[in-house]
Amino acid sequence: MILRSQFGQAVRCFSSSARVLKHVSHIGREPIRVPENVTLTPTPTALSITGPLGTTAVPLQPYMKIEFPETSMVAITVEDAEVKAQRQMWGTTRTLIFNAITGMTEGFTVPLYLVGVGYRVALEEDPRGPGDGGNGKRLNMKLGYSHSVFLPIPVHIKAEVPSATKIIISCTDKHQLGLFAAKVRSYRKPEPYKGKGIFVGNEQIRIKSVKKK
Repeated sequence: MILRSQFGQAVRCFSSSARVLKHVSHIGREPIRVPENVTLTPTPTALSITGPLGTTAVPLQPYMKIEFPETSMVAITVEDAEVKAQRQMWGTTRTLIFNAITGMTEGFTVPLYLVGVGYRVALEEDPRGPGDGGNGKRLNMKLGYSHSVFLPIPVHIKAEVPSATKIIISCTDKHQLGLFAAKVRSYRKPEPYKGKGIFVGNEQIRIKSVKKK
């Protein structure tokens, strides 16, 4: 006679399902393909990335390990994937390295659209000249206020104004590009009743109906 507990163990022994690893970063474990015109130089504290558009560095935690399984491929691992902090930084570091490689080879670009009656933008020379982190140019935006909004363009940002209601900004650093785009958007955030404001990329909002008494 087989007891129920023994029967359950016997059934589990013949299970054909593969064992699933619980503590693995699905993003971090994916290797990154490195273009031929990019050079990676690892150090104990950072990974230096050099490409056609410049050089940057991604900081590394002490438990991060950089490996090169192939000539044109880099993989990121951690000492102990069971530790939550290491597992979290595993995927984050992999994403930062991938974005840095993309930034040094292609760069990042995002358009901004000014939607509203009378909303206009122009790219002009900054009368204060280069300095204080600016590159000598500024955006002159008319956003429905009683005054124009002047925004100096940082040194690391390249801005173009192909039309009076469109701004194209580009940068090799995705994080810095997002910060500047958010700063421009903050001067007139999209509002849900008339759909006016500064829209970043493919941003869309749901229009609300005005409540009538």
